Amino acid sequence: MKEQLPPLLPLRVLEACARHESFAKAAEELGVTPGAVTQQIRVIETWVGAPLFRRTGRKVLLTNATLAALPSLREGFDRLAEAAQLLRSPTRKNRVVSVSAPPSFASKWLLPRLDRFRERYADIEVWVSADMALADFNNSDIDIAVRYGAGAYEGLVTEKLLSESVRPVAAPSLIEEYGPFKKPEHLVNAPLLHDLNAEDDPSCPDWTMWLKARGVSDLTLRGPRFNQSSMVIEQAVAGKGVALAKDAIAADDLHAGRLVPVFEDATPLAFSYWIVWPRGRTLLPPVRAFASWLKSETLGEILDGAGI
Repeated sequence: MKEQLPPLLPLRVLEACARHESFAKAAEELGVTPGAVTQQIRVIETWVGAPLFRRTGRKVLLTNATLAALPSLREGFDRLAEAAQLLRSPTRKNRVVSVSAPPSFASKWLLPRLDRFRERYADIEVWVSADMALADFNNSDIDIAVRYGAGAYEGLVTEKLLSESVRPVAAPSLIEEYGPFKKPEHLVNAPLLHDLNAEDDPSCPDWTMWLKARGVSDLTLRGPRFNQSSMVIEQAVAGKGVALAKDAIAADDLHAGRLVPVFEDATPLAFSYWIVWPRGRTLLPPVRAFASWLKSETLGEILDGAGI
């Protein structure tokens, strides 16, 4: 006879408290009050017949039993999430992959390449969610996500997709009008386009930082500002100014000649693009196919010399 399991909710609360080593942080994650968390911990401690935490002021310490059980608890809830996904997957139309990606990456890098995926996998439908907010795998149908950052995200499997760098780019018509730009200081004579997204990326320089690193300072830099990198690129293509562009976002326009690099060198960034999904989740075959295709696209561009 199988041993009777404790109620699921107290176990969920126990896992969150043990992972955070804090009742308050667990309450915040679960969207309940600290009092409700305390009540559920009492339920599971009554079921166990022994304390599961040692309280020391605001911090809680794990008992040996809780510490030993935590890995299995985390794996168990990961498996439950996977089972829920499998239960829901037959209700989807055909075979669907739902992917979340940053808006500019989605519009300028991913969408122009999706036809190549459809040619290879005609029976798989791709749904793209372009959102600045991070994908919530627990409360959405998102199968896989592309994130831009430092990597090593807690609770997620992380595979590097693409490195990133920045360089000044402009439309050929603008360079003809304001150029040639032989030195960085020559750029101050041309309109500059400012990407406010750089403020959310500590690894990415803005125009002031980029010019200062090249000995050009004490300047009052004017020009329009945009909160999406894709908008900056579109304005540069239209000849409205010089953009300090991320290579992945500008790649297609550079390849097509709508934009050209102003200088040869690029500035590598510490942030990269990563493919992520919940740790412990077994990817369904269509999702695995999509992840493999993403990596093959970046590898192919590097081998072809098109990674900029």
